[in-house]
Amino acid sequence: MARPNTIRFALLSVPLLTVPLLTVPLLTVLLFSISQLCVPSIWAQSPQDARGAKVTTTRQFPEDAQTLTPPKSEDVFHFVIYGDRTGGEPAGLKVLRQAVKDTNLIDPDLVMTVGDLIQGYSERDQWIKEMEEYKFIMAELNMNWYPVAGNHDIYWVGKDRPQGHHEANYEEHFGPLWYSFEHKKTGFIVLYSDEGDPKTNKKGFNDFGLQIMSEDQLAFLDQSLERLSNANQIFVFIHHPRWIGRGYAGGNWDVVHKKLSAAGNVKAVFAGHIHHMRFDQPDDKGIEYYTLATTGGFLHGDIPDAGYLHHLNMVSVRESSFSVSAIPVGAVFDPKQFTPEFLAEVDLARATRPVQTSAALLIAADGSCQGDVVLKLENPAPHPVQGTLALDIESGSGWATTLDHQHIKIKAGQSYEANFRLKRFSGTDEIASLPKIVFTPELVGENVVVKLPQQAVALKLKPGELPADFFSDAAERALEVSGLDSVLEVRSSDIDLPEGPITLEAWVKPKSHSGYSAIVAKTQNSEYSMFSDEGVPQFDIYLGGRYVSAKAKEKIPVGKWTHLAGVFDGQYVTLFVAGQPVSKTAGTGKRRRNDLSLFIGADPDNGNLPTRAFSGQIDEVRLSKTALYGTEFIPQRRLSPGPNSILMLHLDKRLGPFVIDRSNPSATAILGQKATLVPAR
Repeated sequence: MARPNTIRFALLSVPLLTVPLLTVPLLTVLLFSISQLCVPSIWAQSPQDARGAKVTTTRQFPEDAQTLTPPKSEDVFHFVIYGDRTGGEPAGLKVLRQAVKDTNLIDPDLVMTVGDLIQGYSERDQWIKEMEEYKFIMAELNMNWYPVAGNHDIYWVGKDRPQGHHEANYEEHFGPLWYSFEHKKTGFIVLYSDEGDPKTNKKGFNDFGLQIMSEDQLAFLDQSLERLSNANQIFVFIHHPRWIGRGYAGGNWDVVHKKLSAAGNVKAVFAGHIHHMRFDQPDDKGIEYYTLATTGGFLHGDIPDAGYLHHLNMVSVRESSFSVSAIPVGAVFDPKQFTPEFLAEVDLARATRPVQTSAALLIAADGSCQGDVVLKLENPAPHPVQGTLALDIESGSGWATTLDHQHIKIKAGQSYEANFRLKRFSGTDEIASLPKIVFTPELVGENVVVKLPQQAVALKLKPGELPADFFSDAAERALEVSGLDSVLEVRSSDIDLPEGPITLEAWVKPKSHSGYSAIVAKTQNSEYSMFSDEGVPQFDIYLGGRYVSAKAKEKIPVGKWTHLAGVFDGQYVTLFVAGQPVSKTAGTGKRRRNDLSLFIGADPDNGNLPTRAFSGQIDEVRLSKTALYGTEFIPQRRLSPGPNSILMLHLDKRLGPFVIDRSNPSATAILGQKATLVPAR
């Protein structure tokens, strides 16, 4: 039965918007320029007609100053297209709901689809249920939407299959199988690609004989193209992309294509079905063929950069041109949600991080280690925080754990405790770095899930009791610093340096003089450090609310060992180079403390990550709670721990990722992932 040439119907009670949000604004002001010598300008009268408007200003500027061109004055509107929805419950409907929210923020004139609106392939009762679910979600759109019939919407699977399968149900609840309309001098034509064989009542998209578009539909297409011949441009919508060949090769799409090309104003055809994006332009007639991926449908792979993603297409239409953009579902944000309260909650949620409450595990001299680990996470935010806990260990490192990607959800104001066992067998390769707990958190708000930065926290491990002969075969070595991943870290909790005099010293052999680099540092508007400024050493200590510095005047030699010592005796800050006092500055007051690590070969930033890496070798690092030097002295090449030593690192031998502190406190010094101890020549 032939369809009428024109049809009038309403799919929703929501009226079609006539002023889209994204219409390019037109400024109604006058552009002019004045010389520096002119009298002050005044606002010019803006014309009532926005077309041809110019940019105006009250600023005085020279004649050759940059001028601004007013925006395009032609009319423009936008519409959105949804891809296939079919792909399982409840994920598909969840994506569709998000797409509706995104679309309402974009606020186009209308929404088009490309078919497969419901799962289908069922009898009537199930079909009706799925249709109602789909329309219930789409009813949340603030603009009219227009359906396209796909195979999932039409094919009947079950007993008592009626003629045309679900065609009657579709037209009763969604609208005509093919139709057209005009909006703002632009034509829209919807075609039906699952007519099948009406004689046998067989439908299918892989059978060559079922890809024929009927004479009735071709006649409708001719009538629509004629009726829309004065439209600026026409867009066509169909479910199956029959132009790509495959199982469609035996159909009559070539006839349809010739009709579209002959019309002269058909600019693009949109389809779906294949669940990944594709673009074709089969001839030089200017028709662009777009195949959408999915808006809730099943994806054959999670490869968004290759077009396998949930998205919606937005089409911007001007009088003589159009543009198409693909927007991933969930990528549209309402800027009104970023209130001070929301941002404060995000900051609170970011404080939810794993903290090891159990004691540090001990690593034996043979590299073995085992014990139970307890982690605690507290959520101070007013909404839940969820995420995944996993252990990050290097392949082949010998570690084994009972923790296997544990998914957790912490309610507002509550805490979560994770327990697992960690083990390492003896005789495996040397430990290069500490195992880390990786937490991938999300804040679950009222209307949004916020992905927060991933956190990696090293587990607490330390050397166990060592045999008496552990250092007997230790050769003279030094730390080779060549980047931020080759430095040495001593945690703040291992350094108990009281108020009063201190001495910080080390032997250094620079590889170059470039940059401002840290030799030994624990700064950030606090504590103390030894720096090299283009090869010139300096010692800094934060006293009484400011840094007091002692800085040399000459560079230390490249490629040679030099002893540096910074001393604070309670009244003066002094720098010694090769045993000679080269700079002395008066300074008193309390030292400001911090919880940041002491880095050998770098300086901690605010996040306790190393920065400003030294280039060269560092050896014999000693920190003392006394002023060891007051006048010139002869430096010892190998330092010894004393009664006032807080840290004494010979840097001769490692135990896995650790360098053993020979002072009485026995701090834990952790090597960077690429840190090496090399012969100290």
